[in-house]
Amino acid sequence: MTADGGAMGRSVMDKAKTGQAVMDQGGRLSLAEALEVRERAGKPVRVGVIGCGQMGTDLFVQIAQMQGIEIVAACDMRPERIEAACKMSGDRCRQPEVVSGSNLSATIGRGRLAAASDPVAVCRAPEVEVVIDATGNPNAGAAVALATIGAGKHMVMMNVEADVTIGAYLAEEARRKGVVYTLGAGDEPSSAMELIRFVKALGYPIVAAGKGKNNPFRIDAIPDDYKAEAEQRNMNPRMLVEFVDGSKTMVEMVAIANATGLMPDIPGMHGPAAPRDQLQNYFCPKEEGGLLSRKGAVDFSVAKGVAPGVFVVAEMRHPRVRERMSDLHLGPGPYYSFFRPYHLTSLEVPLSAAAAVLFGESHMRPLQVPSAEVGCVAKRDLKPGETLDAIGEYCYRGFALTRADALAKGALPLGLAQGAKVTSAVTKGQLLTLASVQPDVTSGIYAARRAQDEMIAARG
Repeated sequence: MTADGGAMGRSVMDKAKTGQAVMDQGGRLSLAEALEVRERAGKPVRVGVIGCGQMGTDLFVQIAQMQGIEIVAACDMRPERIEAACKMSGDRCRQPEVVSGSNLSATIGRGRLAAASDPVAVCRAPEVEVVIDATGNPNAGAAVALATIGAGKHMVMMNVEADVTIGAYLAEEARRKGVVYTLGAGDEPSSAMELIRFVKALGYPIVAAGKGKNNPFRIDAIPDDYKAEAEQRNMNPRMLVEFVDGSKTMVEMVAIANATGLMPDIPGMHGPAAPRDQLQNYFCPKEEGGLLSRKGAVDFSVAKGVAPGVFVVAEMRHPRVRERMSDLHLGPGPYYSFFRPYHLTSLEVPLSAAAAVLFGESHMRPLQVPSAEVGCVAKRDLKPGETLDAIGEYCYRGFALTRADALAKGALPLGLAQGAKVTSAVTKGQLLTLASVQPDVTSGIYAARRAQDEMIAARG
C-alpha cells in the first residue's frame, strides 16, 4: 500500500470508529464495506432493542448473522424473552445480564448484554448508538422514540402505527437534535420507497404506489377466530388480526403517503384483485380504463401473486422511452409497473440501524406535513362509557383517509384509539370521531400528537 493509501485507510478506520460516514478513494463505502471496517476495528455499531416479541427476536437472530453490528442492551416486559432471543441467536450474541436501575454501562463494558426493565434506560445508555423500537404499541413507541431522540441517539421505528400518528413531529425533533429518525428497511413502506426513489430519480411521475395484501381481507376479524392460526405461525393473535382486518395495510399505505405526498384515492382505498402483470391497468386514471380519480395514489391489491411484493406505477409517455420499454417486454405504456417481489420485514431492519450510525442516512421518514391519516372504523356497535382496546382486537379497525378528509370529519387518529373512552354511541361500520370518542389525554402519544398539530398549524 502506498503512503497515501495507508493514510486513506487510517482515515476510513478512524471515521468508522466514530460512526461518521466513511469514504474510500472512489467515494463513500458501501454499507457492507463500512460494517466490515467497523468489524475489523473492533467497534461494531451498538444497538439497543425495545421489545423482544416476534420482531424483536428476529432482530437478535439477524444481527448475530452480521458483522460490524451488535445488540448491547434490550428491554422487554417479559425479561425471559430477552434470554430466549439471545439463546436462539447463538454464540455471536452477547449473553444477557439483568440490570436494575439506569446504570447499564458496567454490564455492557463487561461484554454482556444489558437486559433492562426500563426502556428509557436503554435509550439513554451512553454505549447505545441507535435504538430500534419493536414494541408494536403506538404509545410505547412514542415514548421510546422521544426518549431516544431526546438523548441524542438515532431512532429506527418498526412501529409504523406510531409513525402515522406522530411521525412528522418525531422527524422534526430528530432534525433539531441532529440525529436520524427512520422507518426500518424491510417493511412494505420502506421497500416501496426504494422503487419510488428509483422512478423519481429517472424523472417519471408516480401514478400509484402500494403493496400486495398478504392475508385474506376480512374487516370483521377478531382474535378469537385466529388463535389457532396465530399459534401455528408463532404470532400474537392480535397482531395477526391487525393484518387480516386491513389495519396494517391502511397504516403502511398512509406511511408511504406521508413520506411522499401521495394520497388514498378514496377513503379506505380501492384494494382490487389486480394481478401482478396488470397493476398498471388498474392503478391508472378512470378515463384510461383504471380505477383512479387522480394520479398520485397509494393503494393495494388483494390478488394472489402480488404479496409479499410492493409496486410503483409510473407514467412514461415519450415515444422513444415507450419504444425501449416495449423492446424490454414491459408493455405498450404509457403506464408501467415496477415491482419488488419481496420484503424481508425485520430481517432488513438492522440495515437501517447501520445506515443511520455510519452514514447519517434515513431510509424513510415523513414529510413535514402529512398528506393522509389512519382513522378508525367500528367493528361492532360501541356504547358510551366503553374503553377502546388495541389495534387488531375487537372494537375497531384502521381506515385510510386523506388528511383533508380526516380533518373535515374529525377522525380519531388510530394511534390515539387504545384506552380512549366512547362518549356517544357508534354503530358498526361508522367512523370514530373526536366527537364520539375521547382519547386518553394523559398518554405520551396524545401530547406528541398535539405538539405535531401545533407544529403543522404554525407552518400555515
